[in-house]
Parts: sequence; structure tokens; C-alpha cells
Amino acid sequence: MTTGVRRRMGVDERRQQLIGVALELFSQRSPDEVSIDEIASAAGISRPLVYHYFPGKLSLYEAALKRAADDLAGRFVEPREGPLGARLLRVMRRYFDFVDEHGPGFSALMRGGPAVGSTTTNALIDAVRQAAYVQILSHLGVTDPPARLELVVRSWISLAESTALIWLDGRRIPRRELEVQLVHDFAALAAVSAAHDEEMGALLRGALADEPADGPFTDLVGRLVALAS
Repeated sequence: MTTGVRRRMGVDERRQQLIGVALELFSQRSPDEVSIDEIASAAGISRPLVYHYFPGKLSLYEAALKRAADDLAGRFVEPREGPLGARLLRVMRRYFDFVDEHGPGFSALMRGGPAVGSTTTNALIDAVRQAAYVQILSHLGVTDPPARLELVVRSWISLAESTALIWLDGRRIPRRELEVQLVHDFAALAAVSAAHDEEMGALLRGALADEPADGPFTDLVGRLVALAS
């Protein structure tokens, strides 16, 4: 974080600096607890100069959320190479990297923070969810998903969000266990849907076709068999 250092910057450079400073502060504490004075001090500029670039704390907050949302959406980008289970596990690890590094900021993004119900905040959250949805479909090689598949994928994304938010409240379960559990959750949701729909069954069989013996999906099957024994 830049502190107490004044130097001349261009308009866009200064705006980006302020967004970065605000995002770092919002990642450490709830945005409600961060003042414009703190942001100005951390950026090495005066309070009036902050208002020169942003009309108020809400506009700066929304700009910081936009950067965080873009970062979070990018965590779902994964090359379509290798078994699906391993790909989803890498996605979940990057997702929880973000959650771990930006705890209060993540909570503010998902819950709306000081901008609860604002059009901008809702649009940012929806954009993250849609980016995640599109990426998961790409991993499955599907461009026109049937209704049951859409339900599974969107339900899983919501589950990942709620799991991360609950985990942040005390971190009582080891993070690595939750990452694997969420991959298992995806397989379980897909399997239940496949039990009711042949099209989903074909998609699931295709996804599992190249799953290795040490993959997370195979691990889930082993755990369920052991549980039923």
C-alpha cells in the first residue's frame, strides 16, 4: 500500500491508485468501517483530492467492487485440458485464494455492503455468477444447456458462494477440505439430476469418462461405497 508519498499522477493513474488502495482497505475490514480520510492517507493525498476523482465513498466503493468482481470472475477461467474433476478443483482453489485474501471485500461483494440493492452492485454480482456459469458450461463442452444442467450449474455456483461466506465466519473447517467437498458437491448434484433425466446421464458419463483413479470424482465414489458398506 502506498503511504504518505505524494507525486504527480495522470487522472487515470490516480483513479486506479485510489481504487487499489480502497480495495486493499475493504479487503481488510468492512467497507462501512473504512473512511475517506483513511483512503486519502493511504494514497498519500488530501481528502479533497479524493473527492476530485470520485464524488463520494459509494462511487469509489463501486469502482473497487468492479475490480474485485473482474478478478473473481477470472478465477473461473481454466484451460479445457485434463479431467473435469481436476479442473474444477483448480478453479475452487483459485476461488478460495480470493476469498482468503479478500474476506471482508468478498462478503461485501456478495452481500452488497454499503450499496445493498444498488443497480451497480447487483449487476456486478450477476456478472460474476454469469461468468462462472459460462466457464463451467465450457468445461462440459455445452453451448446450449438443457434446463436441468442449467439448474445444476447455477445451484452449484450459489452453493460455492454460501459455503465461502459461512467459512469466513470462523473458518472452522479446513479450507482444502471445503475445496474438495465443493467439487464433490458438483458431482453429487449432477448425479441426482442424471438419475431423473437421460440427457443429464449422458452428459455425466461423458464428463466421468476420463476421470483417473486418483481424481476427486473417483474419490467421491469410493467414499460413498465405503459409507454404504
